[in-house]
Amino acid sequence: MIKVRSKGLQDYPITWKEMKSFTENRRADTLDELWTLEHNSVFTQGLSGKPEHLLKATQIPIIQSDRGGQITYHAPGQLIVYCLIDIKRLGIGIKKIVSLIEQSLIEFLSTYDITAHTLKGAPGVYVNDSKIAALGLKVKNGRTYHGLSLNIDMDLSPYNLINPCGYKDLKVTQMKNLTNNILNISGIQHELSEHLINLVEKTQNQRLKRSI
Repeated sequence: MIKVRSKGLQDYPITWKEMKSFTENRRADTLDELWTLEHNSVFTQGLSGKPEHLLKATQIPIIQSDRGGQITYHAPGQLIVYCLIDIKRLGIGIKKIVSLIEQSLIEFLSTYDITAHTLKGAPGVYVNDSKIAALGLKVKNGRTYHGLSLNIDMDLSPYNLINPCGYKDLKVTQMKNLTNNILNISGIQHELSEHLINLVEKTQNQRLKRSI
């Protein structure tokens, strides 16, 4: 079972601190959780992030995070799903959970008639080679935190200040530009969470069957 918590609009440092605390204090039987939320405008730099990927000076806060990956941008109108999952208990590795997250995004976007795909060596989800969803995780003691960000209906202009996720000239897109469907972020967070939960539980069930 995976518990979903909707947290609304949050400042990045507060939620980051809460994720670390949850992960450090969880027990062997602690339920996995997905936290769905939006962040106030902020750039976050991953552990391997290089300063040259910030192209111009900005008034937007820049925070050095402990997730994987390079620099990215968060703001209202973008859905964040933090994945607090015990992958050791699931019996899977980091590559598998990344694949499940990407697959859940692709399946979800298809329900809005948006055809998305992955790119080899570049985590995240893309539409016609424009990035629509970013992905960065941290694993501690076999448990993940951080997660995904999906662009829904936001101001994309701050992406012009960076090389998104460390890729020069990478274009960024959002659901608003790709579908005529009504976009309700509270509905989307529920729908996407369900896709991810179903894939994780399916993986868990397959593992249990193999062990019998």
